[in-house]
Amino acid sequence: MANLNTVEETKVGRSSGDSNRSIIIIGALFFIFGFVTWLNALLIPYLKIACELTTFQSYFVTFAFYIAYVVMAPVSSRALNYFGFKNGMSVALIVMALGALLFIPAAMTRYYPLFLTGLFVMGSGLAILQTASNPYVTIVGPAESAAKRISIMGICNKLAGAAAPIIIGSFLQLEKAEELSGTTNASALDEMALRVIPPYIGIIVVLLLLALWVYKSSLPEVEAEEEEDEDSVAKGNKSVLDYPHAVLGVLTLFIYVGVEVIAADTIIDYGIFQGFDFETARNFPTGTMVSMIMGYIIGIIAIPRYIKQENALKVCAILGVAFSIGAIFTSGFISVAFIALLGLANSLMWPAIWPLALADVGKLTKAVSSLLVMGIAGGAIIPLAYGALAGVGDQQSAYWVVVPLYLFILYYAVAGHKIRKA
Repeated sequence: MANLNTVEETKVGRSSGDSNRSIIIIGALFFIFGFVTWLNALLIPYLKIACELTTFQSYFVTFAFYIAYVVMAPVSSRALNYFGFKNGMSVALIVMALGALLFIPAAMTRYYPLFLTGLFVMGSGLAILQTASNPYVTIVGPAESAAKRISIMGICNKLAGAAAPIIIGSFLQLEKAEELSGTTNASALDEMALRVIPPYIGIIVVLLLLALWVYKSSLPEVEAEEEEDEDSVAKGNKSVLDYPHAVLGVLTLFIYVGVEVIAADTIIDYGIFQGFDFETARNFPTGTMVSMIMGYIIGIIAIPRYIKQENALKVCAILGVAFSIGAIFTSGFISVAFIALLGLANSLMWPAIWPLALADVGKLTKAVSSLLVMGIAGGAIIPLAYGALAGVGDQQSAYWVVVPLYLFILYYAVAGHKIRKA
């Protein structure tokens, strides 16, 4: 994505009151990111029963949601160029509300493809919203404190992820859902599916109110800097493939997003597999999110004062391997706790992979950045591999899929990011 700055009039200076109001708005948006994204952990086991799905089929929830980031990548840029960044965020929130609206007829018909369509539309709106809102984290306050604001937004995101399954789960009465597993009573399944409607009506209302709030707000407009001269890049005869560390970085980020989604979105279903009821299991994603927040806090304190980014990535990858194997060879609450601790292992990967992949790429920074954003598709593909393994084996042994992935991340931290010649 291009470097961004405010239009000239916003550069003159903004009052601390305006900055604080802007930070509150952006914080609310990042909360929404987390709330909507990490609801998938609840939807996977819920729709698995309500729509009578196999384990593999249930993981198309994550596929439909995250594949939107790739499909909508070019659309996001065009939409923001047309509407502007501020109004584009309002439009994106409305798109997300339309996706949530599709859950109503989907619940009334118990038609799984319609649920997936709603998730794709919500993911599409979220892709536009993230593209627009991330630059505001930098421009709504002093540049020297941008890293602090980024950390605050990350914490807002994960707090929402911790709260979402608990809040929405209380509406869905998940403690009764397990009794319907394998039932032939269609009316009971219909009644279960209809429980989705009230909370999603609430989500629609919140999204529309946020859209109005952003539209009426005093957020500054943002515009992209002029595009780099393509001829100046071409003269160097360089392409992304000339930077192996960048290509490996894109693959590493693809893998990271996949293992992060597995850690967060499989834990409720895995808790049920380990013998916990829905009432208890719905709280498990909170453990994953709290682990990630702990990692953020450690990163804020330790990087780069006490540990370099690449060394933090090494530690996180090693923890990922250790916690995954711990989950595979233990049982009950201890095994589930190891999955939750994967949140800690994943917490510092995103901020570490980006600078390592972008190092020394010069005028291809935007091209590599765009590919890194598309790497979010790992959240669509890799959980399907977990679901396939869980379908032919069991949900515990399926976690073997993440062990070689964490080892690849470790390779990138140790050696991959240093490769400068193809």
